[in-house]
Amino acid sequence: MKPAAVKPGFNVEEIRAQFPILKELVHGKPLVYFDNAATSQKPRRVIKAESAYYATINANVHRGVHTLSTKATEAQEAARETIRKHINARHAHEVIFTSGTTASLNLAAFSLGQLLLKKGDEVLISGMEHHANIVPWQLACERHGAVLKVIPVTDAGEWDVVIPGSTRNRATPAHGRSDIFGEKTRILAISHVSNTLGTINPVKELIAEARKRGIITVVDGAQAIAHLDVDVQDLGCDLYAFSGHKAYGPTGTGVLYGREELLERMPPWQGGGEMIDVVTFAKTTYAKLPFKFEAGTPHIAGIIGLGEAIRWMEDYDFAFAKASAEQGKSTFAAHEHMLLEHATKELLTIDGLRIIGTAKEKVGVISFVIDGVHHYDLGTLLDQQGIAVRTGHHCTQPLMERFGVSGTTRASFACFNTVEEVEVMVAGVRKGVKMLR
Repeated sequence: MKPAAVKPGFNVEEIRAQFPILKELVHGKPLVYFDNAATSQKPRRVIKAESAYYATINANVHRGVHTLSTKATEAQEAARETIRKHINARHAHEVIFTSGTTASLNLAAFSLGQLLLKKGDEVLISGMEHHANIVPWQLACERHGAVLKVIPVTDAGEWDVVIPGSTRNRATPAHGRSDIFGEKTRILAISHVSNTLGTINPVKELIAEARKRGIITVVDGAQAIAHLDVDVQDLGCDLYAFSGHKAYGPTGTGVLYGREELLERMPPWQGGGEMIDVVTFAKTTYAKLPFKFEAGTPHIAGIIGLGEAIRWMEDYDFAFAKASAEQGKSTFAAHEHMLLEHATKELLTIDGLRIIGTAKEKVGVISFVIDGVHHYDLGTLLDQQGIAVRTGHHCTQPLMERFGVSGTTRASFACFNTVEEVEVMVAGVRKGVKMLR
């Protein structure tokens, strides 16, 4: 039985028409793209915006008085303002452009390490972090003699922690911990959404506890920005990182939001053009925010494309919500959740299939293993049927070790995916199992 339509105003075919790549064939089969957690596809508006920069206003920003430089600068700063509004930052200069979430988190780890960490201090992360939110903190700890601590993960793929007063506690009675913060905990760095499990973590509640203790909070929002309503002021975090390419924008673009007061204190992590005020051989003084953290020529076309991607999401999601008489509610997220529930139900009918990550609150991500079937082999066979999924450890090797697996097959959904595509994937998995066992 097919699930009911999400909302009367939502039209997935109208959405799909915006994505040229969905008309491509893979091995002679219609493309079924379920690798959105790795990178999302791009709507025509985004492609056009990036191309138009190179075709009509290609020039460096903030460095020229000529017309093209002025237009390029205005277009880039318009994108910054779009992003500010989208995440509800107070000021545009709290939006720092980077090359992606990885760069944003490395910036955070380097600069906060210089500012805060000394021997014996602690950095707290969780057991479901992407390598990009593990390795930079390990490097910072090594540089400053600090210690990395890890919040454990339950069998369901949730934080094994008790948050006082929270209705979203995930801990099991036998293992739940309420003492995760120590006297020397200086930084809490956590993912908003797990890229491997799809778990939506109770970051707001944990951030509130950290703030009571004066702990600086950093959130990896790479998997949240395209699926959740991200409001940095409501979350209360100090820093929030995300990539453009996972939110229908170009690759090579990213954002680090930071509270103005903290960014003012943090030292720059790269030196060069644009991030300076005055340079002498004796001493350099730095530019004001956000430029203190934006050394060198940025990915201008990509930033303009990212701004357009955010506007595209807002335009279509808002329009469908308005048509459904549910203005302000995300129709994209509701559609993806419907696909998640349908895929979960159908996949679990396959003998020997086990889903890794069964949290109560998830985005549209399913990771699974099948007895007697290697994830790489299954992914290869699915590709031959035109179905793009991700296989491997998903840059979360410690999490794979926690669940006792070498890797999983991961399907991740976007607003343009359909129930029919889910059923094609399920049929493809069944076919793969028959061939591989």
